[in-house]
This record gives sequence, structure tokens and C-alpha cells, in this order.
Amino acid sequence: MSRALTRLIPTSSRILALPSWRSSLPVAVSRALLPIAQARQSSHSPLGAPPTHMRKPVTINTLQSLYRKNEPITMITAHDFPSAHVADHAGMDMILVGDSLAMVALGMEDTSEVLMEEMLLHCRSVARATKAAFTVGDLPMGTYEIAPEQGLESAIRMIKEGRVKSVKLEGGVEMASTIAKITRAGIPVLAHVGLTPQRQNSLGGFRVQGKSTAGALKLLEDALAVQEAGAFAVVLEAVPAEVASIVTKGLSIPTIGIGAGNGCSGQVLVQVDMSGYFPPGRFLPKFVKKYGDVWGESMRAIQAYKEEVKVRAYPAPEHTYPMPKEDLSEFERLIGLKKAGAVPE
Repeated sequence: MSRALTRLIPTSSRILALPSWRSSLPVAVSRALLPIAQARQSSHSPLGAPPTHMRKPVTINTLQSLYRKNEPITMITAHDFPSAHVADHAGMDMILVGDSLAMVALGMEDTSEVLMEEMLLHCRSVARATKAAFTVGDLPMGTYEIAPEQGLESAIRMIKEGRVKSVKLEGGVEMASTIAKITRAGIPVLAHVGLTPQRQNSLGGFRVQGKSTAGALKLLEDALAVQEAGAFAVVLEAVPAEVASIVTKGLSIPTIGIGAGNGCSGQVLVQVDMSGYFPPGRFLPKFVKKYGDVWGESMRAIQAYKEEVKVRAYPAPEHTYPMPKEDLSEFERLIGLKKAGAVPE
């Protein structure tokens, strides 16, 4: 009997389809089966919910329209379903599954460690949560630098398996042929110049780029090259605001700034950084503004939960599922009979 119940209880349709044997069960057991078939009581219910105000999906045309109207484009990173879910509900124009997830989600030292398979997993998670924002997936180091064909193959995987709408890759003039190869295949590319974290070893670390005349000219050259190659926009990272503004005015595609001043066509930040989801004392770049204290609120909530569990204040009666008194009495009676060795057949 108990083995049959173990097999049947998880599947509500089977329980409903087998009334013949239920009549032979004790009353308490028979009634207890009904809520299982009729209601879902789970701590793993789906997190997703539609936004209160549905909006049209953001497309390349939407972004180009914002650019023409000189309306700043908003972009933020996300690395899983919850972070993408809140970003989409908040109305972000673009969501980037950045390779920064190597550090903020996977605990790695820098972006060079993250693998394509890991990026694809996180991209799929973000894509499932995003109903309106335009999604971008970062091509990780080692998946596009060898040849344009390698870049196209990786971009196709990112779109087909990662389920994002476009890809991002780092590099200027030297990556123009790869960008052209990918865009000719119909895949939108967001370029990335200035401080390119995947190349931080060759740049001498995470250093501001374009501070000298030669550096500024190189930045402009790179931006023009990726524009000519077909990129729909370009990220300018860690460059002087004045230089970023001049470069922006010299292009016919949007620039997305991060540490590049407000003269860009839009802005992007790492969600973990700007929301304050990190312990006190963590280093933040100068350009990051901390808009919240998610770490502090999470710490407060988790500590309160721990304390209530320790003193048995949680779960309180309102957090439990009461059993009908007559069923409880029958259950206790049967247990008593069993202890006494008088269980009825």
C-alpha cells in the first residue's frame, strides 16, 4: 500500500483516475489526497510574472529611433532570471548578459575565465525573463579572435542557444572584419572600444583609455571602424568624458557609455554594482553610482529569518497548513492502535 502511494501521490491525474482503491483507505489518508490533486503547495513556484504595464518589445528600430530623438538609451547587465526579470520590469531599453558575470555571479578573478557554455547558460536564463528589453550576449574571450569565421560561428551559437537578440565583442580596427562577417549574416553586433576588459593584460590593467592625443585618435579610429563594419552601436568604456562626447558626435550610430560621461547616446552599468549587492569594503570604479543597498537588505532579512528559526518564532501558525480536527483525531487514533498492536485489517 505505502509503495503504491509513493508512486501515485506526485501525479495528480493518476490520483483522480483511481477512485476504486481510495474507498479502502483510512478516512484521514483518503481525504489527505484531495488537496494534492487540486492545489499546488510548493516553495519552487515560478518567479515570472508579467509587468503591470506591458510595453512593446524593443528592437533595433526602437534604438535607432531613440538615437535620432536624442533620447538617452538605458542599458544594464543581468546574469540570471531574477536580475533580468527586475530589469525588464523596470523598463530598461537594453539588457546585457555581460561577461562580467564571471566575477559577479561565478566568483572568478576576471572575465577571461568564463567559458562559452557558461555564457550560454546565463543568456538562456536572462532571455526567459526578458519580454521587452533588447538583449545582448557577450562573446567571451577565445570565441571570436582567431578568425571572422570563428566569430560568426560563436555569434550563431549565442543567438540560437543563448536566445539573445544580438552579440557584443571587444575590439576596434582589428575586429572590424569579424564584425562585418557577423552582421552580414544578419546578427546585430554591439561593439566595445576603449577599456576592453578581456585585454586588460595588454593594456597594463584596468586603465582609462584615450587620455592622450594619440589615445583619443586611436579611440576615434576604432569607433569609426566598427561603425563602418556594421555595428549598430558601440560601448565606450573608461575614457575621458570630453573625448567620448567628441567621438559620439563623430558617429552615426549610438554610443553606450560606462565611465565615459553623459555625452554618450546611452549608459550601461553592472547591476550588481549599481544596486549595492556586495559586502562593505568592496572596491568600486569611480564611475559607479550606488543606487541601492541590496546586500544590506538581504543581510537584514536573512539574519531575521535565522533568529526567528532559532527561537521557533518561525514558522508561526499562519505559515502552516492546518489539518481538519476530525482527520487529526482519526490519525491519532490509528497511531494509538498501532502502538498498542491492534491495527485493524
